[in-house]
Amino acid sequence: VQLVESGGGSVQAGGSLRLSCGASGMIDKPYCVAWFRRESGTRRERVAALYTDDNSALYSASVEGRFTISQDWAATTYYLQMNSLDTGDTAIYYCAALRPAATECSSYGEYSYTDWGQGTQVTVS
Repeated sequence: VQLVESGGGSVQAGGSLRLSCGASGMIDKPYCVAWFRRESGTRRERVAALYTDDNSALYSASVEGRFTISQDWAATTYYLQMNSLDTGDTAIYYCAALRPAATECSSYGEYSYTDWGQGTQVTVS
């Protein structure tokens, strides 16, 4: 699976950005597709995950109500809509995927994900 993120950039606090993750090579679905972020000097934090079979989504407490993860109709692009951004959201954002044994994604942390994009920088000032 190859994942390519785009859509990062700089935005003022209170603004919005939409990140995109183009995916290729996803066969034998379903997958868990997640967005992680890493602030400088910290571990990656999972902010959202999507179970592709039924679109069920989960979010970290820090972003719930502000961020939305979704997929397009062809299930080849995954999005992270980020609203009401604040300086604490500044990080490199990564798209990741795995083929789950479970029928949901909550039990899979960073080290379970097998495929990663290169990351895209989001800066909120």
